[in-house]
Amino acid sequence: MAKQTTGKKRADTSPEAGAPPPTQALTDRVEAYRGLAGRVVQDPCTMRPRDLTGVARRRHVRATILEDHAVRIDQKADGADAKFTKLAESLFSFFRGTSLLFHRDMVGEDDRMPTVLVLGDVHPGNFGVMPNADNVPIFGVNDFDDVIYGPFTWDLKRGTTGFMLAAQVIGGHGRTRQRKIARAFLKGYRHRMAFYARHGDEVIRQMRPDNSPKVIRKLFDEAEESRKDWLWDRYMSENGLGFRANFELTPISTRIDEFQGYIDQLAKANKIDTKGRSGTLKVKDVCMRHGQGTASLGLPRYYCLLEGPSKDATDDIIVEFKRARRSALEGLVPPNDFNAGDAGDRIAHGQAVHLAAGDVFYGAVEIDGVSFMSRERAPFRDDVDLDDLSKKGWSKYAKACGQALAQAHARSDDIGQLDYEIEPRILDAMQPKALFFDDILHFAEEALDRLERDHALFCRDLKLGAFDMTPKRYR
Repeated sequence: MAKQTTGKKRADTSPEAGAPPPTQALTDRVEAYRGLAGRVVQDPCTMRPRDLTGVARRRHVRATILEDHAVRIDQKADGADAKFTKLAESLFSFFRGTSLLFHRDMVGEDDRMPTVLVLGDVHPGNFGVMPNADNVPIFGVNDFDDVIYGPFTWDLKRGTTGFMLAAQVIGGHGRTRQRKIARAFLKGYRHRMAFYARHGDEVIRQMRPDNSPKVIRKLFDEAEESRKDWLWDRYMSENGLGFRANFELTPISTRIDEFQGYIDQLAKANKIDTKGRSGTLKVKDVCMRHGQGTASLGLPRYYCLLEGPSKDATDDIIVEFKRARRSALEGLVPPNDFNAGDAGDRIAHGQAVHLAAGDVFYGAVEIDGVSFMSRERAPFRDDVDLDDLSKKGWSKYAKACGQALAQAHARSDDIGQLDYEIEPRILDAMQPKALFFDDILHFAEEALDRLERDHALFCRDLKLGAFDMTPKRYR
């Protein structure tokens, strides 16, 4: 006797039937973490990701890295595999390229601390030489991709961890020396914050070749290069009319008119002078730039070549357009009343706040429906070679970076959205000084231990194919 059925006949969706089961992509968890940040503020005993152990921690690390790289994985971006390989090769590269993982362990933390426009990704490699509005090389913070309003301590914790890690991996220093270097970073920050509290000149002060510490003056000397040599050695085609084609650069000259529109948009928004070194802002060529960055490796990046005033291909200007990412700290910092904006606009706000008279080409445009940030590439845009630092040089460099970060934070009440004096509040929050420093150093030591375990888990998952595709939710 045949088996009777009731209701609608169910479709056979088994793999054998030739149709895969219904799926949907897993969405990001920003809002879930935003809710967790609020709960941590209300109840400090709330469990956070850093409390996870064993398999649970391994799955958290895997899920966070997959979420952070979902676009690159799904689009089969050329740089996705290169990014994962780079993360596996070095503990310091893993630290630099997994800011989201690091900051999720801090979700909701330090809600009582003064709010500033934090840089978000502070480490020894995110300070360097760059052009200011007058095309003069200056030293300061140079990566604004993760800026957001949050507790000032978030930058100090990330920076302290970064200096200790770099001193270990690159400098070969033991834990005692690592602590000394990190302490120099914290001292540089506090001393310069106290200086701004007394003098209030953070709005105009710049670290230039003529007024920088010796360790930074050396960096200026190393970064010095003529624009003509820089252009022709790295970028120009044989006739000087556009970009050369190689494994790093792919000319897309058919998009010149399109990018001329983006340059015109920037010129109008930033009031760029067309009578000075910027020339007429005429776009000569456009190319795609491959294989650059650590955190942003695998994301679209364009270079735009502008004809210089002399029109002889010796003083041309290169403007970079890089896809803007959401801040890794979005939804993680304790709730506050300030909003730096979205995507490229947020990054441009960060540069304007953190640097005195910074790059005039910093801004935001929309390309192919996606937000991009813009900035000038320059022959003297460079960062320190950590391998070349002496034992004393590490501490001196850390101190200079702490000073630069203090200025960036101090400008939050001048150019940023804060409507009160921030310097006295920060200095008060750092009391007693010895205890404050020790708390930050202990945080960094715990973070380093956790980082080593997370890196081992990541390397194991990478070998097993965990990052070949994004996960789906099955019905």
